[in-house]
Amino acid sequence: MDRWTEVRLFVEVAELGSLRKAAEALELSTASATRALRGLEARLGVQLVKRSTRQTHLTDIGEEFYRRSKALLAEWREAEAAAGAAVLDPSGLLRVSGSQSFCILHLAPLAAAFARRYPRLRLEILSINRYQDVIDSGVDVAVRTREYEADSSITIRRLAETRRILAASPDYLRSRGMPSTPQDLAQHDLLLYQYVNNPSELSFSSKEQGKAVIPVQGLLMSNDGQVLRHGALAGLGIVVQPKYVLFDDIAAGRLVPVLDDWDLPRLTINLAFQTRLHLPAKVRALIDFLVEHFDTMDYERKWTT
Repeated sequence: MDRWTEVRLFVEVAELGSLRKAAEALELSTASATRALRGLEARLGVQLVKRSTRQTHLTDIGEEFYRRSKALLAEWREAEAAAGAAVLDPSGLLRVSGSQSFCILHLAPLAAAFARRYPRLRLEILSINRYQDVIDSGVDVAVRTREYEADSSITIRRLAETRRILAASPDYLRSRGMPSTPQDLAQHDLLLYQYVNNPSELSFSSKEQGKAVIPVQGLLMSNDGQVLRHGALAGLGIVVQPKYVLFDDIAAGRLVPVLDDWDLPRLTINLAFQTRLHLPAKVRALIDFLVEHFDTMDYERKWTT
């Protein structure tokens, strides 16, 4: 059995919870499916599935391999669909959602170019700072900053990685001084985003100086990165945001990086969309358009240095 079929079988086992059902879905005998799964585990040198007479569970390594395999299979299906399409002429309404910062900085500026390339598509951009259910909300593509989706019916496509950074206006730093260590932040006013995993602490790491976990309390807290950005531009305090939100302000000198030799946990920007056997042409069009643009602009290099 070829490797792609082994991986497809494993993904079916993970989603159906049964080797027998997975074998039926791929029109294989149970014995053949069993040999294939054992062969995959032997080739990888790890146990992916815990099997009993009644139940099938993934190991921790199996869970991680499932997430990566699912994404790879989705991309492979997209590639096959794109190659098999003689003409790509999407039409209709395309609904895409993202945070206000991403919509302002990276969706709205691209709307004109996207409309010129796909004139029969109508674009609806929804600025939403909390994650919604992609299917129930009727969104075709959602831009999100998390590694994977808990819902197995949702596929993600990676766009870029970005650092989270601290920055402040030149006026603020002239008045209050530049922090030299994470511990110095206790003497400063912070502008913090509410929807991070641990809003009451900042976890720093440095190749030279190790790690530091700093308890924090914001002078200003918000569920919107643009509110915090404008507070920083006005000299209110030190803002903590993804670099893609603050990149232009730093390049223009309106904001200055703070503790730039320390790292906060990074974020991965993904496109989330409903998993389907045949991806709608309009969804594929937007995904390919954004991936192409991000690669051309070299955003990941800019946002991770």
